[in-house]
Amino acid sequence: MNVDVSTIISASAIVVIFYCLWLALSLRRNIPGGVVGRQWKVLTSLVALFAAGYLVTPFFGLLPQGLINVIVSLIFLFGAIYVAITVKLIYRIIEELSA
Repeated sequence: MNVDVSTIISASAIVVIFYCLWLALSLRRNIPGGVVGRQWKVLTSLVALFAAGYLVTPFFGLLPQGLINVIVSLIFLFGAIYVAITVKLIYRIIEELSA
């Protein structure tokens, strides 16, 4: 069987994202409601979305190039949204701790 570098990287990414999803779901019960709780639910949903997107990567060879471009672009877009929400949430937490 011929395994290339991109397959190894994709498999590693899938393992890591499912670990992150497990962490996010595990932490959910310890997160209070309000703004932090709502933001955490959005972040958890985005991690689940990434996990679904990562599961598609091993099948990229079977998909049309146009669809691959859309999937990668969506992963980038939702990744940017994830980072923006995370930074904003951390900012709010630091603000609360500093008050």
